[in-house]
Amino acid sequence: MFQRFRRNRLNSHLRALVREYHVRADDFIYPLFVRSGEGIKSEVASMPGVYQMSIDEAIRECETLKALGIYSIILFGIPDVKDSVGSDALDENGIIATAVKAIKRAHPEMFVVTDLCFCEYTDHGHCGIIDHVHETVDNDATLAISGQQAIVHAQAGADMIAPSGMMDGIIETLRTALDGSGFENLPVMSYSTKFASGYYGPFRDVAESTPSFGDRATYQMDPANRREAIAESIADEMQGADILMVKPALAYLDIIRDIREATSLPLAVYNVSGEYAMLKHAGKAGLIDYERVMMETMLGFKRAGADIIISYHAKEVAGLL
Repeated sequence: MFQRFRRNRLNSHLRALVREYHVRADDFIYPLFVRSGEGIKSEVASMPGVYQMSIDEAIRECETLKALGIYSIILFGIPDVKDSVGSDALDENGIIATAVKAIKRAHPEMFVVTDLCFCEYTDHGHCGIIDHVHETVDNDATLAISGQQAIVHAQAGADMIAPSGMMDGIIETLRTALDGSGFENLPVMSYSTKFASGYYGPFRDVAESTPSFGDRATYQMDPANRREAIAESIADEMQGADILMVKPALAYLDIIRDIREATSLPLAVYNVSGEYAMLKHAGKAGLIDYERVMMETMLGFKRAGADIIISYHAKEVAGLL
């Protein structure tokens, strides 16, 4: 006798009872982009609904997030002045440190994650100190200042640090720096498998971090490499990462599943700017049922193995739940 799978689909309550995966508001981390000034909330043309904000506006945004049940944010800083080594990122009075202090003061219950990288802070748009001979980032010189950056974030009150530059040895470097400064309980969420992707285009508009030369293929991962993708994340786990991540998410669901099966650590995905923009613009053009496709996409991330979703859709998703 053939099996009647449809028996469990005919009643909506039964469908809910046997549903295997669920999306919840507390699955999400919402990205915020902060800059100096007051009363600034500038929408990014390529990312409808995403804004550069002054700190006072970011504090107001946290009220909106809490009302939706979202209590976790990841902060990106946009400094007034950029230089070759990203000095603002190392300044205890720089934009990211100032933003963390202000948000934690206004909303102590918010869980504030800080993106730790130099691309937003350098005048060349790359993720660290430049190796001019090879026209890439100097890995070990960047590690040296990354430890300093981590301490600045920790002292400002960050609840978790998320290094995104894809420098070899970054987790060991940060863990050593944090532990040596009394922050042994501060977790690190590694951008452990981050691909050199074309999906990041709109992010460079909002973060003002387009490289002035070349690209990031010498330090971010080749999208063609599956085995290396797993190895990158496992290496970060061995160095002491508390949470791993795959970025981007939508074109890398197989990698999410591979890493989920290779580790017991919590796994995050970053639903990146290009993925967000595609759905937004397709919805505006009437090509898709935007809300349905958005929710289906989030469920796909959970089904692939994600525990945490970093997404610009988070507010809209939470509003539908």
